[in-house]
Amino acid sequence: MSDDLEIIQSDGMIFCYIVRRNFRPSHTTFITPPEARQQVGFIVYPADSTITRHSHKALERHLIGMSEVLVVRTGHCQIEVYDDGHQLVAVRDLYENDVVLMVGGGHGFKIIEDTVLLEIKQGPYLGVNDKEVF
Repeated sequence: MSDDLEIIQSDGMIFCYIVRRNFRPSHTTFITPPEARQQVGFIVYPADSTITRHSHKALERHLIGMSEVLVVRTGHCQIEVYDDGHQLVAVRDLYENDVVLMVGGGHGFKIIEDTVLLEIKQGPYLGVNDKEVF
């Protein structure tokens, strides 16, 4: 992996992807595999291209678990990544325009500077039933 794209894993299990602000693929690049429950990638188009008008079919999907994407809009924070047994796997600093995709295990954050995070996750949100605090 490059310094601009890191996959945090332990014992063959992927828990987190970190895409640094400097990651600039020259062609369409997905960081998640096709079977992942949330697809995250960069779609690269040359100038004067078009994206054909389309809509998405109302297909039923069965998902177990939840993944979430955070984009650091401003600030500086640290992510703590945990495995499924709540053991710390990694701590990483996140800065403006870094993107983190959490796909398994657990996570926590330490806010170093005033920080604004854009969160993208699967819904519907179920409130306190969505989280296990440890």
